[in-house]
Amino acid sequence: MADSLQALLDSLTVEGTLYHKLSNNELRCVACGHECLIREGKRGICHVRFNDGGTLRVPHGYVGALQCDPTEKKPFFHIYPGSDTLTFGMLGCDLHCMGCQNWITSQALRDPNAGVAPQIITAQQLANYGVTANAKLVASSYNEPLITSEWAVDVFKEANKLGLKCAYISNGNMTREVLEYLRPHIIGYKIDLKTMNDKRYRQLGGVLQKVLDGIKMAKEIGLWVEVVTLIIPGFNDSNDELMEAAR
Repeated sequence: MADSLQALLDSLTVEGTLYHKLSNNELRCVACGHECLIREGKRGICHVRFNDGGTLRVPHGYVGALQCDPTEKKPFFHIYPGSDTLTFGMLGCDLHCMGCQNWITSQALRDPNAGVAPQIITAQQLANYGVTANAKLVASSYNEPLITSEWAVDVFKEANKLGLKCAYISNGNMTREVLEYLRPHIIGYKIDLKTMNDKRYRQLGGVLQKVLDGIKMAKEIGLWVEVVTLIIPGFNDSNDELMEAAR
């Protein structure tokens, strides 16, 4: 199953935008804060962006999850209250959080029990569906959207043409390059702040300071930013840590 899913996902790719070519057919991906150095024939930490002969191939043309439901469920509490948001996601993630609510999509190609069959769709079809569903927003979520930003931007361009606003629901492990790439097409960015403990962040595959910097960058660039912490008993629920997160 894992091998066949990987082959299928590899066929649903285009050349990426968010990378730099290096010598010896190596490349540097800048879609997320890991900024993976990917050698020829290898994959990034997300497993879905890979080096094909010195060209970065990235996911495109499918969804792993698609739903239109209340904007507050994203959760966005202060963008179009009472509205609906068309939310789409792909497969893969740059983190491996315990208790992930969307592990079946986010941990595809990493966990042999994860993964769903991709649904082939065009960016225009997604945008049209948003209009048909009477959504106010189109958002990317479910997996980590940063690692599929090229596809998200193609969808957002079509949605913007139809008068829909767009947003990201993300772990915030971003780079300046990906944020500037997204900024012309989105109005809001919801960031999951997992913990204020760097050691625990690293257990999930991330770095605390990268996310804190990402929150600041998103605010400074003019996006509406909302920060959410999923409270996990024994992991991030001490009074001191929650107060530090609020500060």
